[in-house]
Amino acid sequence: MASYNKVFLMGNLTRDPEKRVTPDNLTIVKLGLAVNRRYTSRDGEQREETTFVDIDAFGRQADVIAQYCTKGSGLFVEGRLRLDTWQDKTTGENRSKLGVVLENFQFVGGGSGGSRRRRQLFRG
Repeated sequence: MASYNKVFLMGNLTRDPEKRVTPDNLTIVKLGLAVNRRYTSRDGEQREETTFVDIDAFGRQADVIAQYCTKGSGLFVEGRLRLDTWQDKTTGENRSKLGVVLENFQFVGGGSGGSRRRRQLFRG
């Protein structure tokens, strides 16, 4: 059976990007994205739910995100789902977490003409 793993998300960063560089000089940035969904309940009440997603970016894209993004920045992300699994050091239980690996992105939201130029550079 064929498979397809693609995610598109648009939201705001929940924290400043966390940048680190590996011994091989690869930049890795971890960021959190809040994605809101507005809907009307059965009784006609307007509601909103927020989903928080952890995203990992690598290489040049990670450098650009670390340089230009801060908590609250708007970002449109294209990526793939990845399941991380590990064993809890305290309890020994198996743990897992679903996250997104960034493949392409665009800056969204306010900003100067310069931010529009950057958006086009990293569109994918």
